[in-house]
Amino acid sequence: MHRRLIACLVLFLSLTAVARAQSPAPQAGFDVKARQVYMIEAQTGTVLFARAEDEVVPAASLAKLMTAATVFKALSGGEITLETQYPVTEHAWRTGGAPSRTSTMFAALKSNVRVEDLIRGVTVQFANDACIILAEGIAGSEEAFVERMVKEARALGLEKSTFANATGLPDPGNKVTMREMVTLARHLETTYPGYMHYYLEPEFEWNKIRQRNRNPLLALNIGVTGFVTGFSEEGGYSIVAAVNRDGKHMLLAMGGMESDKMRTEETRRIVEWALSSFERRTLFKQGEMIAEASVYGGDASTVPLVAGDEVDVFLPKDNSQRLVARVVYTWPVRAPVEPDAAVGTLKIWNDKQLLREVPVKTAGKVGVGPLRTRALDALIELFFFWI
Repeated sequence: MHRRLIACLVLFLSLTAVARAQSPAPQAGFDVKARQVYMIEAQTGTVLFARAEDEVVPAASLAKLMTAATVFKALSGGEITLETQYPVTEHAWRTGGAPSRTSTMFAALKSNVRVEDLIRGVTVQFANDACIILAEGIAGSEEAFVERMVKEARALGLEKSTFANATGLPDPGNKVTMREMVTLARHLETTYPGYMHYYLEPEFEWNKIRQRNRNPLLALNIGVTGFVTGFSEEGGYSIVAAVNRDGKHMLLAMGGMESDKMRTEETRRIVEWALSSFERRTLFKQGEMIAEASVYGGDASTVPLVAGDEVDVFLPKDNSQRLVARVVYTWPVRAPVEPDAAVGTLKIWNDKQLLREVPVKTAGKVGVGPLRTRALDALIELFFFWI
C-alpha cells in the first residue's frame, strides 16, 4: 500500500535575515467582550484577532449574507435582472412582513416588487420579507432557495455553516461560525463589488415608510462599509463588518455579546485597536525563493518554490517575537516538473496563531532523470514508506 509523506520545511525568520519577521500574539494586551471573534486584514489575509472562531453558533440575521450571495450569483449569471419583479406571497408577508413584527420592508401582500428594491430591503433594512420574496421568486420556494444557499456555501468552503431558511429566523438548522462568515464576506466583496454599495445606503423607503439603515456602525464614522448585525436568544448579539480606513481593509465577525450597546462599543474598540496597532510588512518579495522541494526521479534533486505575489502580513508595531514559516507539500514532487506548478502551501505562524496561508508554486523546470537516479529515488521512497 503506497503512502505519501507530508514534507514540512521550517523557515525560522530571524531578525538579521528578515527584519520584518517579528510579532507577538496578535491580541496581546487587548481583549473584547465577544465570545467568538475572527478579524483579518483583507488584502493579505493576516489574522489580527481570533477566539472560538470555529465554534458553531446560531446564524440569526448573519444568514442574510448567504442569501445575498445567492441572489448576487443569480444576477451575475443572467438568471434574473435588477428589474425583475416578484410577487409578495402570503407566506412572505406573514412570516417576514408587517404581521411578523420582525425586521421588514413592509412589502404589501399580493403586490410585485423589483429585485433591486428587494436587495435594498435585505441590505439596508435586513428585511425578512425581502429575503423570502427573493427566495420564492428565484427558486420557486424558500425551501428550494435554501438548497441553493447550502450548495453555494459548500462550494465556497464553508464546511460548518448551514441554513434552514433565507432569513435567519430561529431554526436549529441555521448555524454559522465567525471564521466562515469572514470568508463569506470576503467572497461578497471580491466577487460582487458592483453590489456592495447597497450596504452603504443610509436609508430606504417602501410602502410610504422610511427607515434608516439598521447597521448602527455606519453612523460612527469609523470606516465601516457594511454588512449585517444579528441577534438570537441563544447566541446573543453578533455582527459581520467590513472596514476601509487609513489605507487598511479589515473584515470582522463577532458573536456572543450581551446587548446592542455592547456590540456597537466592542466593534468600535476592536476597529480602532487594529487600525492603530498594526502595520504592513513584506516577508518575501514576488519571485523570491521561499524554499526548495525534493524531486523524485528528476535530473535535479530539488526545485525552488515561490509565491505568486509578495507575501505580506500585518504585524503589531511594537512586535518582539519571531515568526515561523512552514512550507507544506506532498513528498516527493515527481518529475517531470514544469514551472508554475502548484505544489504546496506556505503557512506563517506566530506562536500558536496561524497568521496566513499562501499557495506556493515551482519556479523552475526539472526533467526526468537517468535510470540510475530514478532507481535510487525509488529506494529512498521505499525506505521512508517502511519507517
